[in-house]
Amino acid sequence: MRNLAFIPLLALAAAVQAAPDAKAGKALHDKQCVACHVKMFGGDGSKIYTRSPRLINDPAALRQRVAACSAQTGAKWFPEEEENVAAYLAQQFYKFK
Repeated sequence: MRNLAFIPLLALAAAVQAAPDAKAGKALHDKQCVACHVKMFGGDGSKIYTRSPRLINDPAALRQRVAACSAQTGAKWFPEEEENVAAYLAQQFYKFK
């Protein structure tokens, strides 16, 4: 019976997530993404985010794209890391309203 007392605490801990960390996302992005984007677009690779037409138009699409890139490149990021990268990209390039 004692173990049942911890169930509400575990549920609460699972429900509470830390806000995404854009600074940590930048570090992950710079390490894993930039080289590929430079190969694709030249320069510093940021044209992938600023090109016209924009392929990513909302936060959900950005999170999906980050997860897809993580899978395609074998980055093996945890979901929290993907959220951090998405937060960095949203802050730096997308500035969703």
